[in-house]
Amino acid sequence: MSEAALEEASVLASIYCGEGEYQLLQQSAEDGLVIQINTTVGAAEREVELSLVFRMPPHYPSCPPDISVSSPLLSRGRCQHVRQKLLEQAATLPEEPMIHQLVDWLQQSGEVTEGCVEEEERIEERRGEEWTTVLSLDHMRSRGRYVKLLERWSQQLQLTGRLLLGRHILIILQGTRPDIKEFCHLLKTVKVDVDSSGKKCKERMMKVLCESPSFSPYRHGPSGFIVKDYQSLSELEAVFQELNMPDVQQQILSSLTDNNLT
Repeated sequence: MSEAALEEASVLASIYCGEGEYQLLQQSAEDGLVIQINTTVGAAEREVELSLVFRMPPHYPSCPPDISVSSPLLSRGRCQHVRQKLLEQAATLPEEPMIHQLVDWLQQSGEVTEGCVEEEERIEERRGEEWTTVLSLDHMRSRGRYVKLLERWSQQLQLTGRLLLGRHILIILQGTRPDIKEFCHLLKTVKVDVDSSGKKCKERMMKVLCESPSFSPYRHGPSGFIVKDYQSLSELEAVFQELNMPDVQQQILSSLTDNNLT
């Protein structure tokens, strides 16, 4: 990893020094640096929160960073539009540290706030299209890192969820179907855990146990991403009863039984 990238990361940490503004997500000689900058853009009456993840490969800044964009107020399509504009801007800059320039350009360009009214209307229309999905995970050896990623993704995708840790590892998700599908895609494509030898690995054994349209009161209950340990099948049943999801409970317990998992 280049000395310039390390120096830039240090400078960025001092610039974006507010609570939750800057986070170093990864640092390795093999993969380079991954940093996250949380910022707001636009006027006060139309302010938009953005989470920007910059992946700086070992040869950076000889090559531009890869960029991910997410926001609780913008759809994935709009975030992809902003990401593409950032990548195009990065391609025009000289081969030197550019992260601060890109964030500053974004704050000045209006690429985010442009079209926000339409975006908000589309989000409002989608709020009634709730889906409930229950996933089964194969293992969770690096619990801290794994849970942190799941919490971040649920926040970025505006999903409500519960992670149930016991004999079986289950995730209950509720939100729009495209966002849930994106969550599943991330699970299978990002290295979220470690294998038996301690090497980072992806969640290739994830299974969808149940998915269906849902207008249950769960969405109006505990929000965010909640982690709960359970010791017995009766405790697992109690979680679904608490969420008032009898149909889902029946499907899940049936699926676990059919697969000899109980």
